[in-house]
Amino acid sequence: MNPRLTVDGRPRHLLDLEHLPAARLQALLHRAQMFAGGGQAPAALSGVAVCTLFFEPSTRTRLSFQLAAQRLGAHILNFDASTSSATKGETDLDTFRTIQAMGVRGFVVRHRIDGAVAALAEAALPGVAVLNAGDGRSHHPTQGLLDMLTLRQAKGEDFSKLKVVIVGDVKHSRVARSDLHALRALGCGEIRVCGPAALLPDANTLRGCVVTQDFDAAMDGVDAAMMLRLQRERMAEGLVTSLEDYHRDFGLTAARLRRAAPDAIVMHPGPMNRGIEIADDVADGGQSRVLAQVANGVAVRMAVLESLLGE
Repeated sequence: MNPRLTVDGRPRHLLDLEHLPAARLQALLHRAQMFAGGGQAPAALSGVAVCTLFFEPSTRTRLSFQLAAQRLGAHILNFDASTSSATKGETDLDTFRTIQAMGVRGFVVRHRIDGAVAALAEAALPGVAVLNAGDGRSHHPTQGLLDMLTLRQAKGEDFSKLKVVIVGDVKHSRVARSDLHALRALGCGEIRVCGPAALLPDANTLRGCVVTQDFDAAMDGVDAAMMLRLQRERMAEGLVTSLEDYHRDFGLTAARLRRAAPDAIVMHPGPMNRGIEIADDVADGGQSRVLAQVANGVAVRMAVLESLLGE
């Protein structure tokens, strides 16, 4: 039996978008849009315990998952690795099994190591769902979904005519990988990827993309620019010459944004390094959808929690 599916063929966990059928992705977006528009699912998770099991810091993802679970009527347990038995040497797997033994049915897991969330999902008991809230630089599926919802709200459901550029530290970005999977699944017309050569991933990750290091050219006529944080905590020294040079070559300024389509939108998963990958007047400007992404995070995570843990 496929460990990702329940006995009746429904998804059991959400570990990535790579294995999520396009129809299922669309269904989640439709449901999330209903929640974003003010629709409710009162007590859909009444009596269900959900644990935010975070082994890595988070603001937007943790809080939006907690709010999403609360709006669905779930009981929420907030795990903080820095104050847990992990500081005494308890393994991640033992921590997971301990909390699972308390009757918790939903685990929202963030981890700094690639594949760590999938490894915990293998230890899940029947009826227990694991949601990947970001693992290493591999996957961040709900971020990918909320980015697609934000793009769809601005540009409509037909992605086939869209030109989207993803810019920056793609190599270390789990967000970029999930966005690329989702954009391909939704039939995006043209996906451009731009960044320093040292910060571009392998060819398989970039399949089907137009790849360039010329940011000005990459912005020409695009409908959306997805900016990425320069993840200095995940990279070796020397991958960028200086932050000033990076901003000069790959920072989104108002002048560069004028090369895009007049109604182009600007996105960023946060946290933003202002003055490095994005200028203040762009981050706070009329074409920015950064806060819309945050708002959509609650709606998307409600849809995902409901789909995996609801009756």
